[in-house]
Amino acid sequence: MKMRLAISVVAAVLAAPALWAQTSGARPADPVAAPATKVGVINIQVAITNTAEGKQAAAELQSQFAPRQTELQNMQRQIEDIQTRLRTGATTLSDDEKARLGREGDQLARSFQRKQQEFQDDSNEAQREAVDRIGRKMIDVLDKYAKGNGYTVVLDTSSQTPLVLFASNQLDVTQEVIRLYDQTYPVKSAAAKPAAAKPAAPKPATPAPSTPKPQ
Repeated sequence: MKMRLAISVVAAVLAAPALWAQTSGARPADPVAAPATKVGVINIQVAITNTAEGKQAAAELQSQFAPRQTELQNMQRQIEDIQTRLRTGATTLSDDEKARLGREGDQLARSFQRKQQEFQDDSNEAQREAVDRIGRKMIDVLDKYAKGNGYTVVLDTSSQTPLVLFASNQLDVTQEVIRLYDQTYPVKSAAAKPAAAKPAAPKPATPAPSTPKPQ
């Protein structure tokens, strides 16, 4: 299960317009002297999912929800098996058996729908929390990058309402922001396993008492 990041969710998480603009205060009196505008574009969705933290979150979500996904797949196969038995045994099964299989299939179908909805709700919530965690930090990273590189405007190309119809690849800062994010928020590797205790050095053998020689 891939971590699907809906654009609307991303926009809500970022809690900011898809346009970052640096203002310099009062408008200069001489329009000719206005500073040149430096514009960049970024795909926020790609940026979030391709950070090391984003990839780690996707893997963790996959592992977390895999058992429930397997359970749903097994239930679906059971429902299909019952439907097949009813179809192929239309003329051979007794009425009681058909009724029993029908009730069993109905119960499984209701349980499947309930579990499927719970799975969808829980996985969406977990994804939203992951996007919220990464997205909020992404704002700070993007702000730092834009100011440090003299950008006047940075536009988000992943918006549902496209803000950019064309942009040269030279304007795209997505990969640079991903790199800066990974530097700022490095993913912690798994804790190193404690080193195995060294075996204690064997004690020297105690010499056996010598037997006195006969006189």
